[in-house]
Amino acid sequence: MPVVTVTGPRQSGKTTLCRACFPELPYANLESIDTRLLATDDPRRFLARYPDGAVIDEVQNCPDLLSYLQVAVDEDPRPGRWVLTGSQNLLLLESVSQSLAGRTAVLNLLPLSYNEIVRFKNHPTSLDATLLTGSYPRILERQIPPADFLESYITTYVERDVRRISRVMDLVSFQKFLALCAGRTGQLLNMSSLGSDCGVSQPTIKAWLSLLETGFLVFRLPAWHGNINKRLTKSAKLHFWDSGLVCRLLGIHNEEQLNLHPLRGAIFESWAVSEIAKYRLHHGVSRGLFHFRDLHGSEIDLAQETAAGLSLIEIKAGTTVNRQMSTAFGRVESQLAKVGVVKKTVIYGGRERAELSGVELRPWSAAYQCGIPK
Repeated sequence: MPVVTVTGPRQSGKTTLCRACFPELPYANLESIDTRLLATDDPRRFLARYPDGAVIDEVQNCPDLLSYLQVAVDEDPRPGRWVLTGSQNLLLLESVSQSLAGRTAVLNLLPLSYNEIVRFKNHPTSLDATLLTGSYPRILERQIPPADFLESYITTYVERDVRRISRVMDLVSFQKFLALCAGRTGQLLNMSSLGSDCGVSQPTIKAWLSLLETGFLVFRLPAWHGNINKRLTKSAKLHFWDSGLVCRLLGIHNEEQLNLHPLRGAIFESWAVSEIAKYRLHHGVSRGLFHFRDLHGSEIDLAQETAAGLSLIEIKAGTTVNRQMSTAFGRVESQLAKVGVVKKTVIYGGRERAELSGVELRPWSAAYQCGIPK
């Protein structure tokens, strides 16, 4: 493609990655006031400075530039000339869809997965330390205390991105909403309850939730059902992409506090689901993950669609292998007989691999390996 657009949350490493992969391309950052003014006031002159293309960072700050870029690309459609990055996915994709449809590939760069985290020196080695640290590269590279980094991250996101993208005026209520979402990670999403607790209307909750999704803070895990139409009406589960952010929003400051926290299991579930989602996304697969819950309350944390059937995954924070870990599969397997269950796995808080009555037990550090890319 003549243009590659890389989006993702702030501080996920988009600029570092693009500049490392394309060192021959010049770099322009539209966060710089001088550069942004030139791109806004004289876009033709701005693009003329880069006859062989460039890496243009934070391109959502100058959306009109993309119309002029479209003309430049049509005149010279050589692949790989232009690499665009941006953190404000809502505005960015709106601009891209209008001006660069069919001319750009859109890629998402999420925070690090654990198999990437272990490449850093002094990386966290225990489960609780991993959950507290989170997965933003700068924390690991610079050895920044996670609480300090994440507090600044939240403040920057709320006071800068939220206000710029959606013009949310009541930032206090939005911050409360963000904390309430953290308290619901790994749980069924109930917008009415969330709106009642936050003191705002349900349409506002929907708008704010979309804002968190387009900012790559949260994602919804849809419910699986054999009838595709019914999938759209069943409740999704809410998950955060970064466990460290959840801990910070919940006021969890150390491993001892996390170990005793009532939401530790839910935080671990979101972490494991995000590990698998990242793995699949890195292999070009963005769909096919669900949770399963029947009318009697029996549920499976994660169901992956494969060509042969469903791969079922339960997520348990406990560290000791026991038969209770596999009981959930027996309660739902008969209901899924028509589709077929091809694999049953438990991701747990221990370190050993094991097998229990046809169920594979995987340690938390290998959670990402449960992702089936195709």
